[in-house]
Amino acid sequence: MRSLDDIREEYEFLEGDERYRLLIELGRELDEMPAALKTDATLVRGCSAQVWVYPTGEADKLHFLADSNAAITKGIVALVISAVQDRPAKEVAEMDIHGVLEPFDLKNQLSSNRTQGVPNMIALVREHAARIAAA
Repeated sequence: MRSLDDIREEYEFLEGDERYRLLIELGRELDEMPAALKTDATLVRGCSAQVWVYPTGEADKLHFLADSNAAITKGIVALVISAVQDRPAKEVAEMDIHGVLEPFDLKNQLSSNRTQGVPNMIALVREHAARIAAA
């Protein structure tokens, strides 16, 4: 997975539909999430599309698997995941993920339908990280 800095650098040079294409490409780059992990427990509530997020790894290196049934939404999930991927659980639990994603200005770049679930995705990632960090 690309670093968030690399994605941001590319994103800044693009406009409109090119940014959508980048998000779709990011979604395709996500690690494969086995169908068995796409359960009610891993489903992110409040998204217009179905989104699943599952934490793996240990407290010192948290890794997330994620998927969506919609291409652009999957790219948004990939963007969120790239901010936290392979970081310590304690760091992810305390991270201002909204602030880290602010340069992408998703609210103004995408329809409200596509971004309505972003806070829930972030909350789920942080909750998973906090639970693992506390274990």
